[in-house]
Amino acid sequence: MKQSIHQQYKATLNYLYTQLPMFQKIGGAAFKKDLTNIITLCDHVGHAYKEFPSIHIAGTNGKGSTTHLIGAMLQASGLKVGYYTSPHYKDFRERIKINGQLINKRHVVDFVKKHSPTFEKIRPSFFEITVALAFDYFAKEKVDVAIIETGLGGRLDSTNIITPLLSVITNISYDHQQFLGDTLPKIASEKAGIIKPNIPVVIGETQKETTAIFEASAQKNKASIVFADKNISLIEKEIQAHHTIYYVKGRSHNFNHLAVNLMGGYQQKNITTALQAITTLNKNSLLPTITPSAIQEGLKNLKSLTYFLGRWQKLGDNPTIICDSGHNQAGIQQILQQLEKMPYQQLHIVLGMVNDKDIAKILKMLPTNARYYFVKANIPRGLAANILKEKAAVFNLKGRKYSSVKNGLKAARRRANKEDLIFVGGSTFVVAEVV
Repeated sequence: MKQSIHQQYKATLNYLYTQLPMFQKIGGAAFKKDLTNIITLCDHVGHAYKEFPSIHIAGTNGKGSTTHLIGAMLQASGLKVGYYTSPHYKDFRERIKINGQLINKRHVVDFVKKHSPTFEKIRPSFFEITVALAFDYFAKEKVDVAIIETGLGGRLDSTNIITPLLSVITNISYDHQQFLGDTLPKIASEKAGIIKPNIPVVIGETQKETTAIFEASAQKNKASIVFADKNISLIEKEIQAHHTIYYVKGRSHNFNHLAVNLMGGYQQKNITTALQAITTLNKNSLLPTITPSAIQEGLKNLKSLTYFLGRWQKLGDNPTIICDSGHNQAGIQQILQQLEKMPYQQLHIVLGMVNDKDIAKILKMLPTNARYYFVKANIPRGLAANILKEKAAVFNLKGRKYSSVKNGLKAARRRANKEDLIFVGGSTFVVAEVV
């Protein structure tokens, strides 16, 4: 009996998840330290990455948000926009989208079936196959531009075989130090690896530890460089139900009322970076001109245009339930700053983490007056809830452990009053189970 496409897709995913080393599940063992595999793979499956224009995004935090912010403005200009991001929350296909539509299951099935003999020879990682699949899809679907987010680092990331129209580096902070280095300059050097000869680069944040690294790399590559926060300033005017309203002052664009379909004060930096990216694209005539009205239209309708998940996402009211996938020190700091702005009687935190993070540095940042619900994300890298509870106790964070993320959230809902706030986070994989 012939399998349905849904059955074939399920079998294909099972192959990808079980046959290949996958960072999302096992961590460091899946990390490849050079580009040999992805180059060999693309040699075998075709050089699709050369067949469409692209924008390359690296950085410690804000890559996904910046990708979708830029993409929304380009879509509102009438362009056909591909998105490659990682990891996914619920569906593998979230990693590869065109104009917010997930890659179709048939394309995933056919690509893996056609090239599985090559996979058996080369033994690429899960991420390498996914990158090759994305490039193949964007080429076949003839996108006007694809926005490609690095997975980890930059210099040795599988996506770094592209020569983009524009490179964007959002910011630098501590994450994945075991691969990228244990100082901000070392991490910046890895991210700066996406800077290409004669390709303009936008840096989102000016940071004293990293500015010289980026300037030196740009100079070496004869790449024009601009720091977004030196050219554009945003002032938050108002928070509405589904939009944050900003006053924007910049060298190229000024807006008295820019409505952005994203919540969370930390998005201000990402919006600044995205607006500078559009300015640089326009200045260099790299794509058809993105007009002020397209900028407004795109940002106002960001989520419906791009299928954006997981960042300061409201899951419920009475009590307010918020989730956010920030998971390193800088990301958690941004979340805590946003929580301080929220009205509530009691804060409840459903918390789960992965076992290869510097957990102590994050735990010591968290508020001691919150009630905690310690959980384990349903992946091998998930830190056991009882271990997380023990480690949290050292920092006077008190609560109970639960057998799953959903059970932890149920318990928080039971205990919370209508005026309370429940926050779910600590890991992308925790958020994936509630969005």
